[in-house]
Amino acid sequence: MTAPERLTVRGPEDILGFIPHSLGYWPASSLVAMTLHGTSLGATLRLDLPAPDGQGDPFGFAGAVRRYLESDQDADGSLLAVFTSDAGMVPPSAYDLLISTVQCSLEQAGMPVRAAWFVGDDYWRDALCSDGSCCPLPGRPVQEIRDSMLNAEMVYRGSSVGPAPRTGSVPEAPVPAMHLAAVLEAQASWEEELGGRFRSRAQFKAVLGFWQMLLDRASVDAGVPDIERDAFLRATLLVPTWRDAVMVMAAAGRNAAEAGAERFNVFQEGDDGDGADESVVVLPLLLPPAEFPLSASPVGTPGTDMAGRGAAALRPPRRTVARSGSVPAGYGEVLMGLAPSVPDWARLEALERVLGQLAVPGGQAAAAALTIRGWVAWCRGRGSYAAAYLQQALELEPEYRLAELLLDLVGSGTLCGWAARKEAAWQKFGEDTAG
Repeated sequence: MTAPERLTVRGPEDILGFIPHSLGYWPASSLVAMTLHGTSLGATLRLDLPAPDGQGDPFGFAGAVRRYLESDQDADGSLLAVFTSDAGMVPPSAYDLLISTVQCSLEQAGMPVRAAWFVGDDYWRDALCSDGSCCPLPGRPVQEIRDSMLNAEMVYRGSSVGPAPRTGSVPEAPVPAMHLAAVLEAQASWEEELGGRFRSRAQFKAVLGFWQMLLDRASVDAGVPDIERDAFLRATLLVPTWRDAVMVMAAAGRNAAEAGAERFNVFQEGDDGDGADESVVVLPLLLPPAEFPLSASPVGTPGTDMAGRGAAALRPPRRTVARSGSVPAGYGEVLMGLAPSVPDWARLEALERVLGQLAVPGGQAAAAALTIRGWVAWCRGRGSYAAAYLQQALELEPEYRLAELLLDLVGSGTLCGWAARKEAAWQKFGEDTAG
């Protein structure tokens, strides 16, 4: 959801009410940090809280918060919110030391903490206020946050707050069992039809062309499943070369997808892909417009999310380099978010919608669809959702290699290169959402 106009923050209830909309869910056992650009809200970061028993490393945790927020180079201040149970609301809070350590770290980075709050299950209070006369215990009702003007405005504009991502909890639209059985039966036929054509350049181009047509048409909001289409698409995802090419094409364009495949020498010798090829298998292109229901947009490490304007995050393992000229970006650069300088976010959104339909019947094709959805969530800087998709893929296929590699990236604290740069990052709410 993109808010085309600025939203006015009238008080802390509005700021705290904005956080769940920014992340996509109400956080729990979390520290949420938000950057400020003057009086405007910037990026939103969520991290799992360390153990409250003092065994955690508050300095290491504070350093991680600082590294994430420093990527928002325009930030001149910050806000903190600790979402915990009401048991942690009674002073002295188990997280007082953590907040003071994060405060000190952000002060040194030129992003002083201007306000901080504890948010429990039933009450919330100012974390920096020690005067019982103005901040009486147990605090103010959390319902004030849910009833805030900004929260109501966000709901009115179409934003929603879903459940927190968990392994196996990614919601999908219900699909009739008869449809699922028919898709699996048709998929088996397509696998047989496509067998032996994995190294055909002409077949590769035909598959990519069909996906391109589909993504260009997948901007509608509603529709019904199509058995043959879904079965064909699932069958193509079983071929790693085709699967990876679809990912690259969605983000960087068809030229990059085709050029990258050429570099890997995946095609059989003597196949130039020119002219008519009667052996090419593909659904007829004269299909009715592809229609996919809108699914909930997912939110990087497990327990780390960056969202909001400019989704600044940890920098990737090597420096982001914007490419120019006519040479297409390589597969590795695209999959890591290092090129192009800005991806095609509209086409990635269309891809995510299509994959939501294909992941439902299960099997290795579903694992592929869930893995790509996890990659799209990672590209957006939404690590908790990325981890949920990838773990769900591995539940279906325990040794699915691409899911394992991406989950290693997510788990190590590496975020997509696009999420690390404000000018390239996915923006859920558009520019200057609140101020």
